[in-house]
Amino acid sequence: MLIVLDTNIFISACLGKGPSNAVVKSCLLGENTALMGTALLTEYEDVLGRVELFRRSRLDESEREELLDIFLATCSWTRIYFGWRPNLPDEGDNHLVELAVAGGASHIVTNNLRDFQRSELKFNEIKLLSPKQFLEEMSS
Repeated sequence: MLIVLDTNIFISACLGKGPSNAVVKSCLLGENTALMGTALLTEYEDVLGRVELFRRSRLDESEREELLDIFLATCSWTRIYFGWRPNLPDEGDNHLVELAVAGGASHIVTNNLRDFQRSELKFNEIKLLSPKQFLEEMSS
């Protein structure tokens, strides 16, 4: 299954949050394929560089970088050729929808469902789910 993982999912996995861990693990095991694009990779790298976020993380900086490298090796690189704007209230989230559309993803997995549900454009073929909801759907 092709999916887009919001940055907050990868960060939560680095912090040891259960459902996010399981979603990232499903990609590492090849059960799902995460799409990756330039804007999303830039965001991942930016947030991973924020030391204050990881004070209680079980992974140190080099381990987080290694996890990202391993994760990226399982991702499908996707170029975005068309912007769908205006769409979301938070401009910083639009690239996730554009990545999902460009790559044919069936799901966007995020802990930020509220902003995505207020989108101006509807893409009925793309489901917006929390990590827990996504795992429940995978197991059914």
